[in-house]
Amino acid sequence: MRTLALLRGVNVGGARKLPMAALERAFRTLGAHAVETVIQSGNVVFEADDPEAAAIAAAGAIESEVGFRPAMILRSATAWRRMVEANPFLVDGQAVDVLHVASLAAAPGPERSAALAPDAFAPDAFVVAGADVYLRLPNGVSGARLTNARLDRAFAAVSTLRNWRTAVKLLQRLEA
Repeated sequence: MRTLALLRGVNVGGARKLPMAALERAFRTLGAHAVETVIQSGNVVFEADDPEAAAIAAAGAIESEVGFRPAMILRSATAWRRMVEANPFLVDGQAVDVLHVASLAAAPGPERSAALAPDAFAPDAFVVAGADVYLRLPNGVSGARLTNARLDRAFAAVSTLRNWRTAVKLLQRLEA
């Protein structure tokens, strides 16, 4: 099954360095095949009979090699395509450079989904859709009021953020 692994917080701002060769090796040596890293920020496209087991094993191998165990969120190629196609912020005239997606480790329940008041983060806007949160951040990630930490607390799940161009590029690699 073609799968995307999204690692949180690697190679961001000079911290938690993870060479892409080490990342690829961690997946490849533990039974995954057709392994490809995409960009330097912890994105891995791979195939495995049991993607979850491969990802758990890879996280352990990464920890052994570089000293930290990255949080890892998995999405099937089909799920990633659905997410890309369903972005409610993709409207005529909307600049994609302000669009992002936060992938959650698990979909929040209804009470958690309602935990964030949409108007509380203006000018940022968001839409929760299952285990994904679509974001429009007009001041960019660094100027956003809606941060990974805030999403994690509100939804009681680990999240990792990708800009929209990266999300589209990841879909292209998943379908290549």
